[in-house]
Amino acid sequence: MTSNNSTPEQAITAACLRLLARREHSQKELQTKLSAKGWSIDELPPVLAALAEQGWQSDSRYAESYARSRLLKGYGPVLIAYELRQKGAAEIDLDALVQTVAGSWQALLAQVYEKKYGSDALPDRQEWAKRSRFLLQRGFSGTMVSSFYQQLNTKIQGAL
Repeated sequence: MTSNNSTPEQAITAACLRLLARREHSQKELQTKLSAKGWSIDELPPVLAALAEQGWQSDSRYAESYARSRLLKGYGPVLIAYELRQKGAAEIDLDALVQTVAGSWQALLAQVYEKKYGSDALPDRQEWAKRSRFLLQRGFSGTMVSSFYQQLNTKIQGAL
């Protein structure tokens, strides 16, 4: 998978840089993409390590970028952490990141809920179960959803 004038390492490096020019990638993502293009999995680690050492690729930078984009789309900590593990990204302090993006997980959950359902009257049990499933699928924990429901119930009861 090399041109006549370059070594395999140079060709892999060039392919990596083309991918990294578009967006951040984790090393696992780069390995998957490059092996799908025909490079041997054994050739990749030294090249990827060199790119990381030179600062072209960073799993922590990728993790922060990915997590920030998911937060801005209204996804919760359970889903984001799962997706980052699946992509082989570095550990990241999601709680600190959500502080800068939305203030808190509860604030983000409330924002997602109000965008989808508005701030109308407290739903009946069946409707709340449906809404809870939506929030759980978005990656918020059961504890967060229960706490939000209690806050919502208190807020609505206080308005009456």
